[in-house]
Amino acid sequence: MILVTGGAGFIGANFVLDWLVATGEPVVNLDKLTYAGNLGNLAPIEGDRRHVFVRGDIGDAALVGQLLATHRPRAVVNFAAESHVDRSIHGPAAFVETNVAGTFSLLESVRGYFGTLEGGERERFRFLHVSTDEVYGSLGPRDPAFSETTAYAPNSPYSASKAASDHFVRAWHHTYGLPVLTTNCSNNYGPRQFPEKLIPLMIVNALAGKPLPVYGDGAQVRDWLYVGDHCSAIRAVLERGRVGEVYNVGGDAEMRNLDVVKAICATLAQLRPGRDYASQIAFVRDRPGHDRRYAIDARKIRGELGWTPAETFATGLERTVRWYLDNASWLDSVQSGDYRRWIAEQYAEAAK
Repeated sequence: MILVTGGAGFIGANFVLDWLVATGEPVVNLDKLTYAGNLGNLAPIEGDRRHVFVRGDIGDAALVGQLLATHRPRAVVNFAAESHVDRSIHGPAAFVETNVAGTFSLLESVRGYFGTLEGGERERFRFLHVSTDEVYGSLGPRDPAFSETTAYAPNSPYSASKAASDHFVRAWHHTYGLPVLTTNCSNNYGPRQFPEKLIPLMIVNALAGKPLPVYGDGAQVRDWLYVGDHCSAIRAVLERGRVGEVYNVGGDAEMRNLDVVKAICATLAQLRPGRDYASQIAFVRDRPGHDRRYAIDARKIRGELGWTPAETFATGLERTVRWYLDNASWLDSVQSGDYRRWIAEQYAEAAK
Protein backbone atom coordinates (compact mmCIF):
# COMPACT_ATOMS: atom_id res chain seq x y z
CA MET A 1 0.00 0.00 0.00
CA ILE A 2 1.19 3.51 -0.83
CA LEU A 3 -0.34 6.90 0.02
CA VAL A 4 -0.55 9.41 -2.84
CA THR A 5 -1.40 13.05 -2.13
CA GLY A 6 -2.87 15.20 -4.88
CA GLY A 7 -3.86 12.08 -6.76
CA ALA A 8 -6.89 13.60 -8.51
CA GLY A 9 -4.86 16.30 -10.26
CA PHE A 10 -3.21 16.02 -13.65
CA ILE A 11 0.10 14.32 -12.82
CA GLY A 12 -1.16 12.62 -9.66
CA ALA A 13 -4.14 10.99 -11.37
CA ASN A 14 -2.01 9.77 -14.26
CA PHE A 15 0.44 8.35 -11.74
CA VAL A 16 -2.30 6.49 -9.83
CA LEU A 17 -3.71 5.02 -13.05
CA ASP A 18 -0.26 3.98 -14.29
CA TRP A 19 0.73 2.65 -10.87
CA LEU A 20 -2.19 0.24 -10.67
CA VAL A 21 -1.47 -1.04 -14.18
CA ALA A 22 2.29 -1.35 -13.65
CA THR A 23 2.36 -2.72 -10.10
CA GLY A 24 -1.15 -3.66 -8.95
CA GLU A 25 -0.23 -2.35 -5.49
CA PRO A 26 -3.15 -0.65 -3.67
CA VAL A 27 -3.26 3.14 -3.35
CA VAL A 28 -4.84 5.46 -0.80
CA ASN A 29 -5.44 8.71 -2.65
CA LEU A 30 -5.78 11.96 -0.67
CA ASP A 31 -6.88 15.03 -2.63
CA LYS A 32 -8.53 18.31 -1.60
CA LEU A 33 -10.40 18.54 -4.93
CA THR A 34 -9.65 22.19 -5.64
CA TYR A 35 -10.45 23.53 -9.13
CA ALA A 36 -7.72 21.41 -10.78
CA GLY A 37 -8.54 18.22 -8.87
CA ASN A 38 -11.14 16.19 -10.70
CA LEU A 39 -12.58 12.80 -9.81
CA GLY A 40 -13.30 12.40 -13.51
CA ASN A 41 -9.55 11.91 -13.93
CA LEU A 42 -9.95 8.67 -11.98
CA ALA A 43 -12.99 7.35 -13.86
CA PRO A 44 -11.08 4.35 -15.33
CA ILE A 45 -10.61 2.92 -11.81
CA GLU A 46 -14.04 3.72 -10.40
CA GLY A 47 -15.05 0.77 -8.25
CA ASP A 48 -11.52 -0.69 -8.21
CA ARG A 49 -10.99 -2.02 -4.68
CA ARG A 50 -7.26 -1.36 -4.94
CA HIS A 51 -7.96 2.38 -4.92
CA VAL A 52 -9.26 4.20 -1.85
CA PHE A 53 -10.09 7.87 -2.42
CA VAL A 54 -10.25 10.31 0.51
CA ARG A 55 -11.14 13.96 0.10
CA GLY A 56 -8.95 16.06 2.36
CA ASP A 57 -6.08 18.47 2.82
CA ILE A 58 -2.43 17.54 3.40
CA GLY A 59 -2.49 20.27 6.05
CA ASP A 60 -5.11 18.37 8.07
CA ALA A 61 -2.76 16.65 10.49
CA ALA A 62 -5.49 14.65 12.20
CA LEU A 63 -6.77 13.22 8.92
CA VAL A 64 -3.31 12.45 7.54
CA GLY A 65 -2.27 10.85 10.82
CA GLN A 66 -5.40 8.68 10.79
CA LEU A 67 -4.76 7.55 7.21
CA LEU A 68 -1.15 6.67 8.00
CA ALA A 69 -2.07 4.74 11.15
CA THR A 70 -4.94 2.88 9.49
CA HIS A 71 -3.38 1.94 6.16
CA ARG A 72 0.32 1.82 7.13
CA PRO A 73 1.68 2.72 3.69
CA ARG A 74 5.20 1.72 2.74
CA ALA A 75 5.63 5.02 0.89
CA VAL A 76 4.10 8.48 0.54
CA VAL A 77 4.25 10.18 -2.88
CA ASN A 78 3.48 13.89 -2.61
CA PHE A 79 1.95 15.54 -5.70
CA ALA A 80 -0.30 17.93 -3.74
CA ALA A 81 0.48 21.48 -4.87
CA GLU A 82 -0.82 24.66 -6.41
CA SER A 83 1.06 24.73 -9.70
CA HIS A 84 0.00 27.49 -12.09
CA VAL A 85 2.41 30.43 -12.38
CA ASP A 86 -0.22 32.92 -13.57
CA ARG A 87 -2.48 32.11 -10.64
CA SER A 88 0.46 32.50 -8.24
CA ILE A 89 1.07 36.01 -9.56
CA HIS A 90 -2.54 37.03 -8.98
CA GLY A 91 -2.99 35.16 -5.68
CA PRO A 92 0.24 33.97 -4.02
CA ALA A 93 -1.30 33.24 -0.61
CA ALA A 94 -2.84 29.94 -1.71
CA PHE A 95 0.57 28.79 -2.96
CA VAL A 96 2.23 29.55 0.35
CA GLU A 97 -0.59 27.80 2.21
CA THR A 98 -0.54 24.58 0.18
CA ASN A 99 3.02 24.29 -1.10
CA VAL A 100 4.85 25.53 1.99
CA ALA A 101 2.61 25.18 5.06
CA GLY A 102 0.89 22.10 3.63
CA THR A 103 4.16 20.33 2.86
CA PHE A 104 5.46 21.18 6.34
CA SER A 105 2.36 19.71 7.96
CA LEU A 106 2.56 16.58 5.80
CA LEU A 107 6.23 16.10 6.67
CA GLU A 108 5.43 16.36 10.37
CA SER A 109 2.62 13.82 10.06
CA VAL A 110 4.86 11.43 8.16
CA ARG A 111 7.71 11.95 10.63
CA GLY A 112 5.40 10.92 13.45
CA TYR A 113 4.31 7.83 11.55
CA PHE A 114 7.88 6.93 10.59
CA GLY A 115 8.78 6.99 14.27
CA THR A 116 6.35 4.13 14.89
CA LEU A 117 7.90 1.85 12.27
CA GLU A 118 10.36 -0.87 13.14
CA GLY A 119 12.53 -3.41 11.37
CA GLY A 120 11.80 -4.02 7.70
CA GLU A 121 8.90 -1.56 7.62
CA ARG A 122 11.18 1.24 8.76
CA GLU A 123 13.96 0.17 6.42
CA ARG A 124 11.70 0.14 3.35
CA PHE A 125 9.72 3.33 3.99
CA ARG A 126 10.14 6.29 1.59
CA PHE A 127 8.72 9.82 1.24
CA LEU A 128 8.90 10.99 -2.37
CA HIS A 129 8.36 14.70 -3.03
CA VAL A 130 7.46 15.76 -6.59
CA SER A 131 8.80 19.19 -7.51
CA THR A 132 9.64 21.31 -10.55
CA ASP A 133 12.58 22.59 -12.57
CA GLU A 134 11.27 26.13 -12.04
CA VAL A 135 13.00 26.25 -8.64
CA TYR A 136 16.30 26.70 -10.51
CA GLY A 137 15.29 30.00 -12.12
CA SER A 138 15.96 31.00 -15.72
CA LEU A 139 18.70 30.07 -18.18
CA GLY A 140 20.36 32.05 -20.94
CA PRO A 141 20.41 30.65 -24.50
CA ARG A 142 23.85 29.03 -24.08
CA ASP A 143 23.78 28.18 -20.38
CA PRO A 144 24.17 24.52 -19.40
CA ALA A 145 20.97 22.72 -18.45
CA PHE A 146 19.81 22.49 -14.84
CA SER A 147 21.53 19.73 -12.87
CA GLU A 148 20.75 18.51 -9.39
CA THR A 149 23.49 20.81 -8.03
CA THR A 150 22.25 23.98 -9.76
CA ALA A 151 21.65 26.73 -7.20
CA TYR A 152 18.01 27.58 -6.53
CA ALA A 153 16.89 30.94 -7.94
CA PRO A 154 13.06 30.93 -8.12
CA ASN A 155 11.48 33.90 -9.92
CA SER A 156 7.71 33.49 -9.41
CA PRO A 157 5.58 33.03 -6.29
CA TYR A 158 4.85 29.50 -7.51
CA SER A 159 8.49 28.50 -7.96
CA ALA A 160 9.46 30.19 -4.68
CA SER A 161 6.82 28.16 -2.84
CA LYS A 162 8.05 24.92 -4.43
CA ALA A 163 11.67 25.83 -3.63
CA ALA A 164 10.66 26.31 0.00
CA SER A 165 8.95 22.93 0.06
CA ASP A 166 12.05 21.27 -1.41
CA HIS A 167 14.18 22.80 1.33
CA PHE A 168 11.82 21.53 4.02
CA VAL A 169 12.00 18.02 2.57
CA ARG A 170 15.79 18.13 2.53
CA ALA A 171 15.89 19.47 6.11
CA TRP A 172 13.57 16.74 7.42
CA HIS A 173 15.98 14.17 6.00
CA HIS A 174 19.14 15.73 7.38
CA THR A 175 17.67 16.76 10.75
CA TYR A 176 15.26 13.93 11.52
CA GLY A 177 16.46 11.10 9.31
CA LEU A 178 13.25 10.89 7.28
CA PRO A 179 14.04 8.75 4.19
CA VAL A 180 13.14 11.21 1.45
CA LEU A 181 13.52 11.37 -2.33
CA THR A 182 12.91 14.48 -4.47
CA THR A 183 12.21 14.74 -8.19
CA ASN A 184 12.39 18.00 -10.15
CA CYS A 185 10.63 17.68 -13.48
CA SER A 186 10.30 19.80 -16.59
CA ASN A 187 7.00 20.93 -18.16
CA ASN A 188 4.53 18.04 -18.21
CA TYR A 189 1.86 17.54 -20.85
CA GLY A 190 -0.56 14.77 -21.71
CA PRO A 191 -4.09 13.51 -20.99
CA ARG A 192 -6.19 15.01 -18.18
CA GLN A 193 -4.27 18.28 -17.86
CA PHE A 194 -6.45 21.16 -16.70
CA PRO A 195 -6.88 23.53 -19.67
CA GLU A 196 -5.18 26.56 -18.16
CA LYS A 197 -1.72 25.21 -19.08
CA LEU A 198 -0.24 25.93 -22.49
CA ILE A 199 -0.86 22.75 -24.47
CA PRO A 200 -4.45 21.93 -23.42
CA LEU A 201 -5.42 25.61 -23.56
CA MET A 202 -4.22 25.84 -27.14
CA ILE A 203 -6.08 22.65 -28.10
CA VAL A 204 -9.31 23.87 -26.52
CA ASN A 205 -9.10 27.36 -28.04
CA ALA A 206 -8.10 26.06 -31.45
CA LEU A 207 -11.10 23.73 -31.62
CA ALA A 208 -13.41 26.53 -30.47
CA GLY A 209 -12.09 28.96 -33.09
CA LYS A 210 -10.76 31.29 -30.38
CA PRO A 211 -7.41 33.15 -30.33
CA LEU A 212 -4.35 31.16 -29.30
CA PRO A 213 -2.70 33.57 -26.81
CA VAL A 214 1.11 33.47 -26.89
CA TYR A 215 2.96 35.52 -24.28
CA GLY A 216 5.45 38.13 -25.50
CA ASP A 217 7.47 37.00 -28.51
CA GLY A 218 6.82 33.29 -27.86
CA ALA A 219 10.57 32.61 -27.70
CA GLN A 220 10.51 31.26 -24.14
CA VAL A 221 12.07 27.79 -24.15
CA ARG A 222 10.85 24.83 -22.09
CA ASP A 223 11.75 21.17 -21.93
CA TRP A 224 8.60 19.08 -22.47
CA LEU A 225 7.98 15.81 -20.63
CA TYR A 226 5.11 13.47 -21.47
CA VAL A 227 3.22 12.68 -18.27
CA GLY A 228 3.44 8.92 -18.77
CA ASP A 229 7.22 9.20 -18.91
CA HIS A 230 7.17 11.26 -15.73
CA CYS A 231 5.13 8.54 -14.01
CA SER A 232 7.62 5.86 -15.00
CA ALA A 233 10.47 8.04 -13.72
CA ILE A 234 8.78 8.44 -10.33
CA ARG A 235 8.32 4.68 -10.08
CA ALA A 236 12.02 4.19 -10.85
CA VAL A 237 13.08 6.72 -8.22
CA LEU A 238 10.75 5.23 -5.62
CA GLU A 239 12.04 1.72 -6.32
CA ARG A 240 15.76 2.32 -6.82
CA GLY A 241 16.60 5.91 -5.87
CA ARG A 242 19.18 6.64 -3.17
CA VAL A 243 17.68 8.06 0.02
CA GLY A 244 18.22 11.78 0.40
CA GLU A 245 18.96 12.31 -3.28
CA VAL A 246 17.41 14.60 -5.89
CA TYR A 247 16.69 13.39 -9.43
CA ASN A 248 15.95 15.73 -12.33
CA VAL A 249 13.42 14.36 -14.84
CA GLY A 250 13.27 15.78 -18.36
CA GLY A 251 11.85 14.86 -21.74
CA ASP A 252 14.84 15.75 -23.95
CA ALA A 253 12.55 18.13 -25.85
CA GLU A 254 13.56 21.78 -25.58
CA MET A 255 11.20 23.93 -27.66
CA ARG A 256 10.12 27.56 -27.93
CA ASN A 257 6.55 28.18 -26.82
CA LEU A 258 5.64 29.53 -30.25
CA ASP A 259 6.94 26.35 -31.89
CA VAL A 260 4.89 24.25 -29.47
CA VAL A 261 1.75 26.15 -30.46
CA LYS A 262 2.56 25.72 -34.15
CA ALA A 263 3.10 21.99 -33.61
CA ILE A 264 -0.32 21.75 -31.94
CA CYS A 265 -1.88 23.53 -34.92
CA ALA A 266 -0.16 21.17 -37.35
CA THR A 267 -1.26 18.09 -35.38
CA LEU A 268 -4.85 19.32 -35.24
CA ALA A 269 -4.76 20.01 -38.97
CA GLN A 270 -3.90 16.34 -39.52
CA LEU A 271 -6.36 14.88 -37.02
CA ARG A 272 -9.22 17.34 -37.51
CA PRO A 273 -8.74 19.13 -40.85
CA GLY A 274 -10.84 21.95 -42.19
CA ARG A 275 -9.47 25.02 -40.44
CA ASP A 276 -6.25 27.08 -40.54
CA TYR A 277 -5.52 26.77 -36.84
CA ALA A 278 -2.24 28.70 -37.06
CA SER A 279 -4.15 31.80 -38.19
CA GLN A 280 -5.65 31.94 -34.69
CA ILE A 281 -2.26 32.61 -33.01
CA ALA A 282 -2.38 35.96 -31.17
CA PHE A 283 0.52 37.53 -29.29
CA VAL A 284 -0.37 39.05 -25.90
CA ARG A 285 1.55 41.06 -23.35
CA ASP A 286 4.17 39.00 -21.56
CA ARG A 287 3.52 38.00 -17.97
CA PRO A 288 5.62 39.56 -15.17
CA GLY A 289 8.96 37.87 -14.49
CA HIS A 290 8.53 35.35 -17.31
CA ASP A 291 11.56 33.02 -17.31
CA ARG A 292 13.15 32.73 -20.74
CA ARG A 293 14.50 29.19 -20.72
CA TYR A 294 14.37 25.98 -18.71
CA ALA A 295 16.39 22.91 -19.60
CA ILE A 296 16.97 19.66 -17.71
CA ASP A 297 20.17 17.64 -17.47
CA ALA A 298 18.77 14.16 -16.77
CA ARG A 299 22.08 12.26 -16.83
CA LYS A 300 21.82 11.31 -13.15
CA ILE A 301 18.49 9.45 -13.38
CA ARG A 302 19.59 7.90 -16.67
CA GLY A 303 22.95 6.74 -15.32
CA GLU A 304 21.87 5.60 -11.85
CA LEU A 305 18.41 4.23 -12.52
CA GLY A 306 18.43 3.47 -16.24
CA TRP A 307 15.43 5.69 -16.95
CA THR A 308 14.87 7.45 -20.27
CA PRO A 309 11.68 8.93 -21.76
CA ALA A 310 9.79 6.61 -24.09
CA GLU A 311 8.01 9.41 -25.99
CA THR A 312 9.43 12.03 -28.30
CA PHE A 313 7.65 15.38 -28.31
CA ALA A 314 6.02 14.50 -31.65
CA THR A 315 4.65 11.14 -30.45
CA GLY A 316 3.61 12.48 -27.07
CA LEU A 317 1.86 15.48 -28.60
CA GLU A 318 -0.11 13.31 -31.02
CA ARG A 319 -1.24 11.06 -28.16
CA THR A 320 -2.24 14.13 -26.18
CA VAL A 321 -4.22 15.80 -28.96
CA ARG A 322 -6.00 12.53 -29.75
CA TRP A 323 -6.99 12.16 -26.09
CA TYR A 324 -8.57 15.62 -25.98
CA LEU A 325 -10.38 15.02 -29.25
CA ASP A 326 -11.75 11.73 -27.90
CA ASN A 327 -12.75 13.10 -24.48
CA ALA A 328 -15.00 16.09 -25.12
CA SER A 329 -17.19 15.19 -22.15
CA TRP A 330 -14.19 15.44 -19.81
CA LEU A 331 -13.43 18.90 -21.18
CA ASP A 332 -17.03 19.99 -20.70
CA SER A 333 -16.98 18.83 -17.09
CA VAL A 334 -13.86 20.78 -16.11
CA GLN A 335 -14.75 23.98 -17.93
CA SER A 336 -16.98 25.41 -15.22
CA GLY A 337 -18.12 29.00 -14.98
CA ASP A 338 -15.26 29.79 -12.58
CA TYR A 339 -12.75 28.42 -15.04
CA ARG A 340 -14.17 30.42 -17.94
CA ARG A 341 -14.13 33.61 -15.85
CA TRP A 342 -10.51 32.99 -14.90
CA ILE A 343 -9.40 32.52 -18.51
CA ALA A 344 -11.36 35.58 -19.69
CA GLU A 345 -9.95 37.80 -16.95
CA GLN A 346 -6.39 36.52 -17.30
CA TYR A 347 -6.05 37.01 -21.05
CA ALA A 348 -8.16 40.17 -21.23
CA GLU A 349 -5.64 41.75 -18.87
CA ALA A 350 -2.66 40.36 -20.77
CA ALA A 351 -3.97 41.80 -24.05
CA LYS A 352 -4.11 45.39 -22.71
